Amino acid sequence: MQITMMNSRAIAAIAANRADWSLAGDQLFVDFDLSPANLPVGTRLRVGSAIIEVTAEPHLGCRKFSERFGKDAVLFVNSAVGKSLNLRGINARVVTGGTVACGDAIVKC
Repeated sequence: MQITMMNSRAIAAIAANRADWSLAGDQLFVDFDLSPANLPVGTRLRVGSAIIEVTAEPHLGCRKFSERFGKDAVLFVNSAVGKSLNLRGINARVVTGGTVACGDAIVKC
């Protein structure tokens, strides 16, 4: 796990103040469907000029996430629906390094 991505709408539901989003610990907040149906393990994405690949390790939140956002936030992202949508996010590995900037498109390769 080199990169963690979380859906921006999910973190906005948990942390209304955008300045608090970074407390989740993810590198990328994206307006993109992170569900396994849309991004099965092995899917490659171009983000900016970098290529990343979705990995199998689940991203379920850790003790720090619970401490920062509360038990209800963890229950929300790890509910049956939350897991089916990967609301806590996904893990990925870097295939090809590159530059990523705010607003860059995400494209399946």
